[in-house]
Amino acid sequence: MSELSERSLSRARAGDESAFRELVEPYRRELHLHCYRMLGSLQDAEDIVQETLLAAWRGLGGFEKRASLRSWLYTIATNRCLNALRDRKRRPREVPTMAQPPKPTRMAEPTWLDPYPDRLLEGLADTAPGPEARYETSESVGLAFAAGLQHLPPRQRAVLVLREVLGFHSSEVAEMLETTEASVKSALQRARAMLDQRVPAGGRERVPLPRSARERELVGRFAAAVQQGDTAGVISLLTDDAWLTMPPQPYEYQGPVAIAGFIARERDDRSDANLRLVATRANGQPAFGCYLPDPQAPIVRAYGIMVLGLSEDHVSAITWFGERSLFAFFGLPRTYTGS
Repeated sequence: MSELSERSLSRARAGDESAFRELVEPYRRELHLHCYRMLGSLQDAEDIVQETLLAAWRGLGGFEKRASLRSWLYTIATNRCLNALRDRKRRPREVPTMAQPPKPTRMAEPTWLDPYPDRLLEGLADTAPGPEARYETSESVGLAFAAGLQHLPPRQRAVLVLREVLGFHSSEVAEMLETTEASVKSALQRARAMLDQRVPAGGRERVPLPRSARERELVGRFAAAVQQGDTAGVISLLTDDAWLTMPPQPYEYQGPVAIAGFIARERDDRSDANLRLVATRANGQPAFGCYLPDPQAPIVRAYGIMVLGLSEDHVSAITWFGERSLFAFFGLPRTYTGS
């Protein structure tokens, strides 16, 4: 630790809360992203970060400096996440029912996952992963990667994130999880195999650069088609193997024909009213806050968040999140005046 950090640590141990905040504030945002990867939930991640910092404040006298402050905080956060995942398993959540959806291409396991606002990623690029990391930052924040993690058993998920995303050494991970290096390596091997099945390597070279003219042009055409109610225009922008998914709903639709059928049904449910889109970004990908006009007032109301996956000059994935509470995390209003 630096001399300045040592002084802050001494003051914090003496009960100085401002000194404690000086110590931990640089890690708050990366801890939030870590907890999101573990839990898939923005609100749960926020809650666990608060619990982590409270536990660190109360346990600061036990911090022996054998590991770095950052490693110590990650140890607390990871184990709090594992406890939360165990509680979830004891009290499973019920997937909201969906009224008569079209026949899906396949039924998947319900995945409880939120999109992660890019505005919460700002400044994290300076926190480079360790030399042991396997995944680049751009890949490890992607929606497909986050979804893949949610299918791993909790301990495997923790090992993979600590080892291959954050780049901690096997010995450090073993100490964090109070296990052996052999167990870490075994869990990592199994986690890699399962994640590689769900998130195939490669393909990122076909994704337009974020915020590039190429990306803006494609996303602009997609938004225009949606807002004009031009289903054929939307379908023309899809790859032949595009997927439409709606976590935590198990219904998944692949290909233009299946997706067109779902869009037609969904338009019926909202009486053919056209969506209004507000551009945002999630998980390093283009996204929209989607609003539906209120038939009784000159306003539009929050309807859902849509995140796009791109491949060259087409849309390869549409992920829909119907939870309205997500709008606050993106800094988007629940209603606004519509013209």
